[in-house]
Amino acid sequence: MAMSIGHLRGQPDLTPKKFSRMFSDFNFELFDYVQTPEEFLRTKSGDCDDYACLADDVLKPKGFETRLIHIRLVGMTSHAVCYVTEDGAYLDYNNRNIFFTMTRSDPSLRKIAGKVARSLNANWTSAFEFDFSYNNQRKNITAKVVRTQDPSTDPPPGKAAPRPNPFLVE
Repeated sequence: MAMSIGHLRGQPDLTPKKFSRMFSDFNFELFDYVQTPEEFLRTKSGDCDDYACLADDVLKPKGFETRLIHIRLVGMTSHAVCYVTEDGAYLDYNNRNIFFTMTRSDPSLRKIAGKVARSLNANWTSAFEFDFSYNNQRKNITAKVVRTQDPSTDPPPGKAAPRPNPFLVE
């Protein structure tokens, strides 16, 4: 039986590691769009964008500070991960079924991009932090790093605009 988005969102003790382990039997299939959570969960098949965007969508309301990161790689398709600030690590669809489901990294876009590229035996050209909305299926770039630019010009980690916390009472 396929899991549902309601099941994921309804788990009060869901952590990033527990989230990752739930996808160990999913298959890789490249899509040219981000699937809806329902489609990704029903088919148990998708790519790094599907996984990272769903992790952000499910974990952020549970109080985790998540950041969507997109890395452009030389000679390869790009790769997306979901960085979890509290863990100092990112969720990577490629690591969902190994013992270490999260990869530790400094929070800067440059460091995350370098670590992702090394894990794929590739070089990176640029990295973006972005927000994603399932409503309009758009990625909104909030920060950018170009490998050849001076690192002193890099944006600080977490440059993405904060989302409102639905649990915050003012």
